[in-house]
Amino acid sequence: MTSAAATPTGDTSQFGRDLLASFVVFLVALPLCMGVAIASGLPPTAGIITGIVGGIVVGFLAGSPLQVSGPAAGLTVLVLDLVRAHGAEMLGVIVLFAGILQYAAGYLKLGQWFRAVSPAVIHGMLAGIGVLILVSQFHVMLDGTPPGTGIENLLAMPKAFFEAVRFGDNHLTAGEIGLVTIATMVLWNKFARHGLRLVPAPLVAVIVATIAAALFQLQTIHYVDVPSNIWTVTILPTPDRLLRIFEPAILVGAISIGLIASAETLLSATAVDQMHTGPRTRYNVELKAQGVGNAICGFLGVLPLTGVIVRSGANVEAGGRTRNSTILHGVWLLLFASVLPFTLRYVPVAALAAVLVYTGFKLAWPKIVPALRQYGRSEVFIYVATVVAIVTTDLLKGVLVGVALSIVKLIYVFSRLEIRKVTDDDGKRIDLHLSGAATVIRLPNLATALEELPASSRIHVHVDALDYIDHACIDLLTNWDRQHRASGGSLTIEWDDLAAKYRARSLTAQRDG
Repeated sequence: MTSAAATPTGDTSQFGRDLLASFVVFLVALPLCMGVAIASGLPPTAGIITGIVGGIVVGFLAGSPLQVSGPAAGLTVLVLDLVRAHGAEMLGVIVLFAGILQYAAGYLKLGQWFRAVSPAVIHGMLAGIGVLILVSQFHVMLDGTPPGTGIENLLAMPKAFFEAVRFGDNHLTAGEIGLVTIATMVLWNKFARHGLRLVPAPLVAVIVATIAAALFQLQTIHYVDVPSNIWTVTILPTPDRLLRIFEPAILVGAISIGLIASAETLLSATAVDQMHTGPRTRYNVELKAQGVGNAICGFLGVLPLTGVIVRSGANVEAGGRTRNSTILHGVWLLLFASVLPFTLRYVPVAALAAVLVYTGFKLAWPKIVPALRQYGRSEVFIYVATVVAIVTTDLLKGVLVGVALSIVKLIYVFSRLEIRKVTDDDGKRIDLHLSGAATVIRLPNLATALEELPASSRIHVHVDALDYIDHACIDLLTNWDRQHRASGGSLTIEWDDLAAKYRARSLTAQRDG
């Protein structure tokens, strides 16, 4: 039997939630699709087409039903560099082959490796993206333009705010619309009755802001602008362009997009799994779905796509339960941008930006810190370092910093072995208390401690505080036991406990593999 979350259709009650959630995701996705396209050096409609493919095609095939795919801010710098170096006409070829590489990686079942990412890194990525969205969309909410990187946007926020208040122009008016939008979401979430909460707060807020802008005839603020024909930006590949994939620079570009898009997608999918209790991500299926989507985007000559956490988070928060919400958001993008673009022109850009500011704030709020603290201060440090690195550099580098710190912690944990020696009053009985991890890395230390013991002594080795022991250290203890007894001494060790620790860890490793 196939679950509703794994198919495009579900029961009626779920479909109603998915339908409402799809509108919210659509409203969140539209300005992001256009903004990412502009930042990447392409027309805004190129981003809309990518969003359509991400919603309808990838949404139908996805291994992560609630994850939303579309153009991502994490790829803007790379895409902009490729467009400047090789022209917009070659971007499609690069994205096409990146999609083929992604599909091959999914077919070879490489997606499971991303399950090993530390929760501190995942939550750090969520918070870092929340900060990036908040500080960039704050400027858009004032009808301004984000100055640049995350840290630049953050530092420029006070100046943008005080200038808007000082001059009282269209920037202040747009900001007021943004505040109305945020206030509506907060009040709706707090005071709406249970039945009314089926209507997502962001959707209510955008409608209220649109009505307010119409009633007060706010002509000076920015409204959503979509061209009449979105398909004029497509650039189909030609045989000559396809053959250029063997050029080193073009091939490196395809590999780079494939790797970065895969990393961002699967890390985002892992994060989405933390946000809901429904079906878990099938990583390899998701990777193949992304490959198909990027191959189509490449054929059309538009932006590459990835799984994106902000739209996915909005989907979960708005009540999405199955892949229907993701697919329908792509349908709304197609319908409204292609057939009814005039309906979008009544929506203030500031209202859409305010939805993202509110979403970014909720993502950035460090509510996970108390839970991480239970696993040690190192997890909190990894979380904070990931957030700071994302904000000061970019998403990919920030995640790599977090992963690197997690590896360093893992190496430390598995290389820490404490050996405490307690000698009895008569000097003939010696207790060795082992704690930490007895691995091949610390085998020389253990061997040295054993060799320093008197030949005829009675040795008791305590392993109850030992977290892990590998086969090499068990062999060392076994051989030393035999040699020590031959020299007239004795060795007492909880062999059953030691074997149980080794077997338990080995079974865990086999299951995770």
